[in-house]
Amino acid sequence: MAERSTVLKARGLRRAMTKPELALWDRLRKRPAGIKFRRQHPVGPFVLDFYCPATRVAIEVDGVTHEMGGNPARDARRDQWLASRGIAVLRLSARDVLGDLEAILGAIIRRCAPPLHQPAAGPPPHAAHGGGLNDRS
Repeated sequence: MAERSTVLKARGLRRAMTKPELALWDRLRKRPAGIKFRRQHPVGPFVLDFYCPATRVAIEVDGVTHEMGGNPARDARRDQWLASRGIAVLRLSARDVLGDLEAILGAIIRRCAPPLHQPAAGPPPHAAHGGGLNDRS
């Protein structure tokens, strides 16, 4: 559950999105490949740039400041905190988002698309219980 202050911060960030975030949100909001995304989604003490609830993937658009000073270590601690709660993080360069939005969108869809086949739980049915391939009943 997100903290109240984080929810308020997320609301403010939705109104002040960066150019790369706006470009990406313009595409993600249309539910590409039927996948739903949220923007500026609060989780615990953090606000995720984008979030795919179906596959529990956070999408972060990182500008050059993420490469400076202690920011890489801070991002790593944040990613670890999210991973401990079952949320994977996909980090994208803001430069790449603006430079090749189609390729970035394709990468996001591949990462967030649900699997085509969910294996059944448990062993296959026994032939005596209607599980045989050649049953002609």
